[in-house]
Amino acid sequence: MNHGIRKHKFVDIVQRKIYPAQIEFEAGKIVRIVEINADCEGYILPGFIDAHIHIESSMLVPTEFARLAVRFGTVGTISDPHEIANVCGLDGVKYMLENAAKTPFKFHFGAPSCVPATVFETAGAILGPLEVETLLARPDIYYLSEVMNYPGVLHGDPDMLAKIAMAKKYAKPVDGHAPGLRGEAAKRYIDAGIQTDHECFTKEEALDKLKAGMKILIREGSAAKNFEALIDLLPEYYEQMMFCCDDKHPDELIVSHMDEHVRRAVARGLDLFQVLQVACINPVNHYNMRCGLLRPGDPADFIVVEDLTDFKVTETVLDGIPVYANDEVFLPRGTAQPVNVFYPVHLEKNALAFPVAEASSRIRCIEVLDGQLITRTVEMEAKIEGGYVVSDPVRDILKVVVVNRYKQAPPAVAFIRNFGLREGAIASTVAHDSHNIIAVGADDHTLEQAIQNLITSRGGLSVVSSTKNLTMPLPVAGLMSLSSGDEVAAHYTELHLAAKALGCPLRSPFMSLSFMALLVIPQLKLSDLGLFDGNEFKFTDVIVK
Repeated sequence: MNHGIRKHKFVDIVQRKIYPAQIEFEAGKIVRIVEINADCEGYILPGFIDAHIHIESSMLVPTEFARLAVRFGTVGTISDPHEIANVCGLDGVKYMLENAAKTPFKFHFGAPSCVPATVFETAGAILGPLEVETLLARPDIYYLSEVMNYPGVLHGDPDMLAKIAMAKKYAKPVDGHAPGLRGEAAKRYIDAGIQTDHECFTKEEALDKLKAGMKILIREGSAAKNFEALIDLLPEYYEQMMFCCDDKHPDELIVSHMDEHVRRAVARGLDLFQVLQVACINPVNHYNMRCGLLRPGDPADFIVVEDLTDFKVTETVLDGIPVYANDEVFLPRGTAQPVNVFYPVHLEKNALAFPVAEASSRIRCIEVLDGQLITRTVEMEAKIEGGYVVSDPVRDILKVVVVNRYKQAPPAVAFIRNFGLREGAIASTVAHDSHNIIAVGADDHTLEQAIQNLITSRGGLSVVSSTKNLTMPLPVAGLMSLSSGDEVAAHYTELHLAAKALGCPLRSPFMSLSFMALLVIPQLKLSDLGLFDGNEFKFTDVIVK
């Protein structure tokens, strides 16, 4: 039944008015909205949109992600299937599209533009211009996903420019990804056809790009948190801004989603209608989404909230059908089979050892910054035992390892600070962007065990200590579970707490770990091929010479 009449206080974002109204819909479409003279409970408004998210980072398949998101008033997403594409190629993108089609939730997927993200790592697939065009030609692909290879754009890489040209050919938007890019370089990037950026981590950087005509997404996810840095730009530039999470882990997705962005923005005293335009309207218009905006003729997509302060959602409706009400979700649980690419890797004896010829050496360490994807490079005196550089938990210098999951190859070994493990190790196959195995640990024995757990399960998360050996399998591409959102959140929370118990001070240990192999975000990262300087865009040595 997708027709009916609702009477609520109508939040008319465009007209900047709130008034009691009768909303009528038939066959899943809004027919009319009429102002009435009556006392009405609840406020009705268009649903919230996450303007850039990787569904894979929730560790849930799309149907399960939707069952959590609707609880918080999200009705649609702009979803980049870049993660599963790096593992499984076109088959991975099709998997996401087919699973998403089983739910009325309004997913809008893009064509991944950078698979692999760089030539300095090993991924499971390559999507060249022909594969990208195959996707862009599909009506269920809405845009070209984030162009992370901004050096390629600036230096005229023919494949990168060809993908952008194809998006223009099919009249589909082009998403950007250019952290720290400013001035003339940013203008050239924008002039190439890039329309958005969700990677700004300073107000000054975002302002540069806004003034050049770019649309800026205010991101607040599980690891990257830029809300505080950017939110004060909203009053002047609300017509050019959107909200997004980018990456949201399941333990946080059971607590809030886009409602949190709105709640925080309004609590700062920002104009309600401007905030809601950013949260509800701008993404729909920019990406030509299928989501309705509470206008006659639109799909009957809307939410009802108790008030305009806490934005507690009492009902979410899609195409005139309630999908969440009275704390109950009515979306179906989709059935899914796993898709994966995982070579039976074998760890050789002493594979994680780091030999050094000198009795004393200085080493380059990755310095993690909590709440940021960027890192720093720090030089430290190495701890050497028996001719090997080893972890030094006392000084918070830990070994970090990336193991190729796609073929037999020697592991890449380096060192990292700010993970704070006093003992044990954690490992994950959620390792942007190629999703090889990444692990950090206080000793080689627990590192090897954590890595072996993931080889055995063909992907997942692991925590190993002197008293615990935990693994959460992620059978879908080593990225997603087939369990329910609540079950995955509970299992993930168990591993999260176990990692924190080892001494990790980071707010989201596994999320932060997942970005330590993301080479397109400066400064120092580790791929399966070695330590990488993101500023110079080339490999560098662990040992300082």
